[in-house]
Amino acid sequence: MLSATQTSAILVIAPSWVGDMVMAQSLFKFLKLERPEVLIDVLAPQWSAGLLKLMPEVRRIINHDIQHGELAWDKRRKLGEQLRREHYQQVIVLPNSWKSALIPFWTKARIRTGFRGEMRYRLLNDIRVKNKLLLRRTVDQFVALGMPKNDSRVGQFTPPIPQLSTGNIERTLEKLQLIKPQQPILVLCPGAEYGIAKQWPLEYYAILAKKVIAQGWKVWIVGSVKDTGVGARVEALSGSAEVECISFCGQTDLDDAVNLLSLATAVVTNDSGLMHVAAALDKTVVAIYGSSTPVMTPPLSRKAKVLYQGLSCSPCFKRVCPYQHYQCLRSIKPEQVLEHLL
Repeated sequence: MLSATQTSAILVIAPSWVGDMVMAQSLFKFLKLERPEVLIDVLAPQWSAGLLKLMPEVRRIINHDIQHGELAWDKRRKLGEQLRREHYQQVIVLPNSWKSALIPFWTKARIRTGFRGEMRYRLLNDIRVKNKLLLRRTVDQFVALGMPKNDSRVGQFTPPIPQLSTGNIERTLEKLQLIKPQQPILVLCPGAEYGIAKQWPLEYYAILAKKVIAQGWKVWIVGSVKDTGVGARVEALSGSAEVECISFCGQTDLDDAVNLLSLATAVVTNDSGLMHVAAALDKTVVAIYGSSTPVMTPPLSRKAKVLYQGLSCSPCFKRVCPYQHYQCLRSIKPEQVLEHLL
């Protein structure tokens, strides 16, 4: 890591998941705390541009269209050679794959930092060993890559909390033909891209929606195009008038989803990318964990409440429950969630 007296530009190779992208802001904040003059550029998938624009620490967003898991050798080489002209002093690689270290290698940056993994020895020249006892959380791992090698603070330092700015809320409201309600708003995020073993039962979301609507709340359901059917199901099961419970799944891009979450009074969500977004917007969050664990990827907010049963079979990290009972999720009842909301 460069000394604080040197003005430098750092390139960060960003992760491919929404939640990880939010947690990466803790690294950006740490770098700025250490060296306020540092310039941070981020190489990231195209979908993440709207999210990164809400992080004031980032100078420049460099988008790419390389798909997750795609080799794209020529495309990576060309992009790396183009970025070589920027003369980055350091490249920090957050993903652990071999492929993610190719572009940094072709930039010829003086320092190329990342964790050991998938035989990246020749691609990276500042390889770190991930101590999973000290670095149990993903956010701690990200921030550790911004520290000098063998820094005594690794695993002991409390990372800065991600804090997203808000975007053009009026544009989103106009797009969705919405007027901001005067009542409290509960946002539900029932999607689970990883698999149904991370998805709180849809009928539970619907029961919760009914209960808060009875107390004068509005309910918005937010998710991606993949969550369109899930959102429609919760909306239908709630049995409420359309104006009281509305699903916007499939009608919004990530920018719009962030803006809707910024208007929420509270958010109930599975362990998902939108959970991390809501936490970074400083919302009251009830986060429900099933096959995953809050030890690794908790919502980074003091206003978040985690509900996790910690059964003997948890966490299994499976996409589908191996025993088909889903008790890690089904045993968390809507009444428990409502208690934390009210």
